[in-house]
Amino acid sequence: MDLTNRQIQILRAVVEEYSQTAQAVGSEKLDRKYGLGVSPATIRNEMVTLAEMGYLSQPHTSSGRTPTPKAIKFYISELMRERDMSVAEEVAVKEQMWDYRQQLDNLLRQATRVLSEKTGMLGIAATDDQRMYHSGYAHILDIPEFFDIDVTKGVLNLIDEANELWGILEAQPASEESARLPGGQVRILIGEDLGGVSFTPVGMVCAPFHAGGHNGSLGVIGPSRLNYPYVIPLVRYLGKLVNEMGE
Repeated sequence: MDLTNRQIQILRAVVEEYSQTAQAVGSEKLDRKYGLGVSPATIRNEMVTLAEMGYLSQPHTSSGRTPTPKAIKFYISELMRERDMSVAEEVAVKEQMWDYRQQLDNLLRQATRVLSEKTGMLGIAATDDQRMYHSGYAHILDIPEFFDIDVTKGVLNLIDEANELWGILEAQPASEESARLPGGQVRILIGEDLGGVSFTPVGMVCAPFHAGGHNGSLGVIGPSRLNYPYVIPLVRYLGKLVNEMGE
């Protein structure tokens, strides 16, 4: 069933509000903040419909709603506008990487550090010979979604098992929302794309590379409400740099 224009606007508002606050979103908040042009009761009814369609869920402890992975993927593919990196930003990132060129291990370690520093998330890289690189564990411990010990354990276990993570990356085809992104190549994995139910609040953006005779993938792991307009072009650019510098 296609979404109506009103449902799309409500869904956009829910995703954007949740991305900022990590809190369940109610109809009163949407009415006050987003000027949707309909009453809170109408917004509430539409949110019920969106929940029935699989786009919203309701935490047990709240009367508000949160976007599901399905909603976030719809937002990325249909509603989001990427934030283009400026020339100055690209030059700054390239300068951070330049001294590590032509030595793949050091290059990938630095790439994960740059990704972590720029996003405040966990930067990762994996290669087809099961080498694993990561930076920024401390960042995710400050993020509300990772206050849940089961979520954090799931992510840490995934990072510990390089072959498992590589298998997930290799098994994931370029998804529809990834295929629509300008420049392609970037993959978006959310929730159960990464494994079991415990990954529901987790998101990952990754880009493939080929360097030093190896295929690999690098990216960022964080909450499913990642700042995708910023993270996606950054990950894409780092993948491109590793391709160029690692040969």
